[in-house]
Amino acid sequence: MKLLRIGAEGQETPCVMGADGTARDVSGLIADFGPETFATLIETLSGVDFAALPPVETDGARIGTPMTQPRNIYCIGLNYSDHAAEAGLPIPEEPILFNKASGTFCAPNDPLLYSPKMTKLDWEVELGVVIGKPALNISKEEALDHVLGYTLVNDVSERAWQMERSGQWAKGKSFPNFCPTGPWIVTGDEVDDAKALGMWLDVNGKRMQTGNTDTMIFDVATIVSYLSEFLRLEPGDLICTGTPPGVGAGMTPPVWLNPGDVVSLGIDGLSEQSQTVISL
Repeated sequence: MKLLRIGAEGQETPCVMGADGTARDVSGLIADFGPETFATLIETLSGVDFAALPPVETDGARIGTPMTQPRNIYCIGLNYSDHAAEAGLPIPEEPILFNKASGTFCAPNDPLLYSPKMTKLDWEVELGVVIGKPALNISKEEALDHVLGYTLVNDVSERAWQMERSGQWAKGKSFPNFCPTGPWIVTGDEVDDAKALGMWLDVNGKRMQTGNTDTMIFDVATIVSYLSEFLRLEPGDLICTGTPPGVGAGMTPPVWLNPGDVVSLGIDGLSEQSQTVISL
């Protein structure tokens, strides 16, 4: 099942993408997709004949965030062995956890905002995991039962703020629109629980990142179980699971985004997104 929301910001219609590629309006069955409805969403939509529901036009329509505002956005750093090598850092012995502010969450094709105080704006194509039901102290074997589905994320970073200013990584990860998400949330049955999905990212049409989720150091089940040891995962929480090599900071010399640049990215089965960098 593919969940998406279509329409102007704040007026999105919850839809399910049918097997025929037609988006179907499910607002008569569920108020919206988000933390308040995810715990019962699968049960609510199970067995529904989506082909009988009203179609929603997608051509030229705005694709919104695939869910309403998540309460929490968690991220895992250095979760691809080749990216850790690119960064000149050792393979982590356990997942590296940091946060992005929830205000970074935006639609997949919304612009990337460039502040005059930025100097090292960077990109990261990532697999996003959406939690479907609460998780606390769960085992790895239980973890995927708490996952609603998977989505595409660009974990945008301002590296000077992240690496050259004192404190934690969050300050370089938390500017508005630093977490374009979507267009869809796809349930695990459609993408084999995201075990081996190809991923890519282009800047101005040039391929920068190529990778596959099968090279993650810590897989989704490990990450979800691990996080639940330290905190209570809630429905709608978004986990960004790390990026393959090819980020701007890892290039010689480094490459940074500037106003007017276009970032395009995708993951097999999770579709694509594109953002243009604009000055504030």
